[in-house]
Amino acid sequence: MDDLVIRMDGVGVTRGGNALVSDIDWSVEVDERWVVLGPNGAGKTTLLKLAGSEIHPSRGTVDVLGERLGRTNVFELRPRIGLCSGALIARVPGDELVRDVVVSAGYSVLGRWREEYDELDTDRAEELLDLLGVPHLADRTFGTLSEGERKRVLISRALMTDPELLLLDEPAAGLDLGGREDLVARLSGLAMDPDAPASVLVTHHVEEIPPGFTHALLVRDGSAVAQGLLDDVLTEDNLSKTFDQDLELTRNGDRFFARRRA
Repeated sequence: MDDLVIRMDGVGVTRGGNALVSDIDWSVEVDERWVVLGPNGAGKTTLLKLAGSEIHPSRGTVDVLGERLGRTNVFELRPRIGLCSGALIARVPGDELVRDVVVSAGYSVLGRWREEYDELDTDRAEELLDLLGVPHLADRTFGTLSEGERKRVLISRALMTDPELLLLDEPAAGLDLGGREDLVARLSGLAMDPDAPASVLVTHHVEEIPPGFTHALLVRDGSAVAQGLLDDVLTEDNLSKTFDQDLELTRNGDRFFARRRA
């Protein structure tokens, strides 16, 4: 149990009479990197919100970093979790300096106000921007950035507090081919770092799975289709069931590609 960063047992989430996820059993260990893969409306983002302690289950139990949701102060838990999501992008003030977007993660705030940061904080923020390939953006305002640049800044922010768990909700969505490939390469480097936190990445596309990710959870209609080691789970049969299409899956080295079978 000490090695588990996420544990879900019999989890269901219902909103407005609709089941968003149903009967999910899932666990993530400290040295694992998971991809959650499925079509629109499959329940991927709901699972990430549970893992990020942003919502509580309607049924079952969720433990995150050894804390049971419903029995712990989520405001103390959330700073231990690094999160990058589209919803977070929408909440960042457009006139906020990129350096401040990253460094303010230390206080779990969006929009720097009267907090005080020392040189170590600003140095770390700049190191993380460099890690994601955007050190030149430090003095730009967030509202002037492209979609890809914003994603990289928020991943830098997610890493600012040395989180024990990193959650990435469709980090490559909206990127052009070059931007996607650069981001996948940088996330691959992070995944292969033994000191990096346990990670969960949500995506619709197998092409966006970074090398170094170890496990996969495939979901459809709020339920798990398959889960386990990436090489065992990511098969043509499982992928076809997940997307309700006859799909052809190919692999080139550590990268995956899928298309509808002709």
